[in-house]
Amino acid sequence: MPVHRVPFAAMASTCEVVLSAPSLADAQRLAQPGIDEVLRVERTFSRYRPDSIVSRINAAAGGDWVACDEETLSLLNFADQMHQQSGGVFDITSGVLRQAWNFGQTSLPSAEQLAALLPLVGWAQVQREGTRIRLPRVGMALDFGGFGKEYAADRAAALLQQTGVQHGYVNLGGDMRLMGPKPDGAPWVMGIQHPRGRGQLLATQHLTTGGLATSGDYERYIEVGGQRYCHVLNPRTGWPVNHWRTVSVTAPLAVLAGCVATIAMLLEADGLAFLHRSGHPFIAVDHTGQLFTNRPEGGAPTNASPVGAAPSPRFPEPLPVGAAPPPRFPEPLPVGAAPSPRFPEPLPVGAAPSPRMPFASPAPANAPTH
Repeated sequence: MPVHRVPFAAMASTCEVVLSAPSLADAQRLAQPGIDEVLRVERTFSRYRPDSIVSRINAAAGGDWVACDEETLSLLNFADQMHQQSGGVFDITSGVLRQAWNFGQTSLPSAEQLAALLPLVGWAQVQREGTRIRLPRVGMALDFGGFGKEYAADRAAALLQQTGVQHGYVNLGGDMRLMGPKPDGAPWVMGIQHPRGRGQLLATQHLTTGGLATSGDYERYIEVGGQRYCHVLNPRTGWPVNHWRTVSVTAPLAVLAGCVATIAMLLEADGLAFLHRSGHPFIAVDHTGQLFTNRPEGGAPTNASPVGAAPSPRFPEPLPVGAAPPPRFPEPLPVGAAPSPRFPEPLPVGAAPSPRMPFASPAPANAPTH
């Protein structure tokens, strides 16, 4: 059966659903529920939409509590677990730091600008009680951009699999979630962009299921005085990280792959130990150009010496097609334990699409080469 691409735009990214179907018209019909789900996630959680739950929470900062539905609570719990797993560097309150950084100009923020914003950063300040949340300081804000596209890819893929799609993938600006091999059983060949060679590939991945995501310093950055400043900001200092050029991770879920890659970027020199402990396949290039991977079969140099005594987190395999995942996350786990994210049932789709507002800056780091 032929393979068709169904392109669409969402989250400030070029997106596509790729699947097998007798004709392009059939592929478009099959893909539409997944596309609608991506747009629903964007409409519900984008900080750029004034009617989203995230914008309502942010608008109430320093004031009233805001009630949240189960899906929002699940994502807040997931963000809390990622905050714990990362030692605090994965922080969904850090988006306010972008107010000091303009990556369209070649100038750096002043110390005074950052000093004014840093007190507004800190997940530990956020108050949660039952189904309610409150940001205690005026100017604080939540931003789901650290996992929004990956979550949307997972949601769309899960919904499409429930409708019977067995071959294909969802690609949201380079964040991938696969739904099964090619119709002939062969894997999809996904290219990972070279961080210093636009249009060149660093490596390829042969995948049939799970998620692939990349975080890097090359899609959105400025150069000042010969120094590169990327859009990945340390929530403790307000300054961009600079140890890694790129980190690509594969995991059972795209949202896990994306968070592991982002956390590794944020941990800088300690990111390699975190990647090894995660147990997920990765390919990373540091600031000197040295490549690290725990996939020797990928043909790349490997730095796989034992790191620390911490357990290796293992995340659950995707649920069988049609299985109903529990609507809540488990209780927060101790630091160092592996979170087990469970997402709620798909919500009704088919509502009017939202404006193309981003969760985060586009990062088309991965591309299918087939």
